[in-house]
Amino acid sequence: MSPTQPVQAGSNRSEVLLEASDLARHFDVSKPWLNRVLERTDKLTLKAVDGVSFTIRRGETLALVGESGCGKSTVARLIVGLYGLTRGRLVFDGQEISDLARRSGRRSAAIRQRFQMIFQDPYASLNPLWRVGTIIGEPLRFFRPEMSSVDRRRRVGELLEQVGMSAADANRYPHEFSGGQRQRISIARALANEPEFMVCDEPTSALDVSVQAQILNLMKDLQQEYGLTYLFISHDMAVVKHMADRIAVMYLGRIAEIAPSDQLFATPHHPYSRMLLAAVPSLEGEGRERTVIQGEVPNPVHPPSGCAFHPRCHHANERCKAEVPALIARSDGSEVACHAVEEGRLD
Repeated sequence: MSPTQPVQAGSNRSEVLLEASDLARHFDVSKPWLNRVLERTDKLTLKAVDGVSFTIRRGETLALVGESGCGKSTVARLIVGLYGLTRGRLVFDGQEISDLARRSGRRSAAIRQRFQMIFQDPYASLNPLWRVGTIIGEPLRFFRPEMSSVDRRRRVGELLEQVGMSAADANRYPHEFSGGQRQRISIARALANEPEFMVCDEPTSALDVSVQAQILNLMKDLQQEYGLTYLFISHDMAVVKHMADRIAVMYLGRIAEIAPSDQLFATPHHPYSRMLLAAVPSLEGEGRERTVIQGEVPNPVHPPSGCAFHPRCHHANERCKAEVPALIARSDGSEVACHAVEEGRLD
């Protein structure tokens, strides 16, 4: 769906746009070969993502949540082709893109034009030596080489106004803007190649709370107007509640639970989901005491056996310590990877 063509009422929101199956990305974090020989140590592998599966329907927002180090950003980079897959399969709108990281130049242009990524840090994601007009116009130069410089400048001005800025801002440099304004510039750049799908990697975590709300509202308005599909990555459950249609909770490289947003906040199943939600302050005057998250995410180089969450789980038994739980669909529409939930020990 082109950002120049607002989405039509009655469009099919149930159509799957992106399907991820058993995604894995492992990194070799070993010492150099000679050190290993002299010290008689083995190779070390960090399993940043290890068997993640989900679908995203056209026009919806799927949020990936979890503590830092659980693999959320790695999933984002696998989807857009910044990292190659160790194993697994990615299908975008019926076309397999599992090898996207190995494609180059015009070979990947047709598919890459259809999705874009907004990065976490607006201060690091913009080239400080380029004017804003050059930054936003770069995708147009690559994806639409037939466009004249006059038309490109006009389009850059339209994109800036679309995100709440002035066309005259195209002549300024990134350091002349605040963090929120820089993120608006990043969004304008992402919209330049008229994407259908946007990966948003904690796009507001580096911003003040009041500015966060402005950027989130802008993103929701753009999605509503142009039928965009979002993968929204965050560790902030309050932000996720505002943005997401469905939520996938990640823990140490795997999916712990997937459920519709309202359902997850009302009746979370997985003990880890419950822990995350118990730590969110109540804004409704309920008098509920906030629970501090206990423990830390284990070292992903040496993960726990069985269910990776069992050292922090009050419901763990011997099966949890020995057997990795599978993601099982439930009758309420959620999917949960937990032996305790499967056996009814949490009810």
